[in-house]
Amino acid sequence: MAAAVIGAGSAGAPRDKVDWRLAAPLGLTYLAFFAAPLILLLGISLFADSELTRLGFDSWIKFYGDAFYLKVIVDTLKLGIMAVAATTVLAYPLALVFRASGPRVQRLLIFVILMPLLTSVVIRTFAWIVILAREGVVNQTLAGLGLTAAPLNLLQTELGLVIALTQIEMPLMLLPVITIMRQMDQNLIDASRALGGSRWRTFFRVVLPLTLPGWIAGATLVFASATTAFISQSVIGGARLVYLPSLIWQQAMVVYNWPFAAVASVTLLFTVLSGIMALGWLGRFARTS
Repeated sequence: MAAAVIGAGSAGAPRDKVDWRLAAPLGLTYLAFFAAPLILLLGISLFADSELTRLGFDSWIKFYGDAFYLKVIVDTLKLGIMAVAATTVLAYPLALVFRASGPRVQRLLIFVILMPLLTSVVIRTFAWIVILAREGVVNQTLAGLGLTAAPLNLLQTELGLVIALTQIEMPLMLLPVITIMRQMDQNLIDASRALGGSRWRTFFRVVLPLTLPGWIAGATLVFASATTAFISQSVIGGARLVYLPSLIWQQAMVVYNWPFAAVASVTLLFTVLSGIMALGWLGRFARTS
């Protein structure tokens, strides 16, 4: 009798049906503005000459057979990794300060954190030129304190570019970490301290593992944004530092070698995807360990 009632109840219960037609607008937009251009890009990369008259793998062989272009790939990956490392080192102390602050201070910190996102990328980039130039704020401050005898070369260097990208990409790391950190149970931290754990031990054994999902989300955003930051790489890094976005622009808009630019574009896409997949694997590994 009970089984019959259960069966009748389950039979009469409404079932949620997914109407996939609701996803049609997004699917069509995806096909039109991402999938189709990507297929076109792959097709252009299979031409052997800049006039697009002869098919062949010449552009692929030229790109991956030259040590210079392989170094460009490595430098692009390294730039993203350094940006992630720098934002991580600065984000966690700021997130801890945010968590320990009152509501008024938190609102002020949120405004400061969001300020880079509310400012035009062109304005931010040229502001860093003023800061990092030989006669800029940093060099004038160091010279005024007597710490340097000559101006430091910060512009058109990898160090200067990483410093600028750290400030520009900081909100992308801070916001996910702060969101996860605000949800942490304070009792876990108190228990660690009560059991004799130092501040550093509590941070590495309690805070860091609990905020790892937020860090992975932030690291994914920072890595993808830093490796594709064409304006910052071109203006702050200059012509001496060559990364995949600037190489693509040079080949497509200066040399007009579209097949080679297409090869570099596909390489950039898979370079960014490889970093995202590595971070995703790290997240799955952390959850299972």
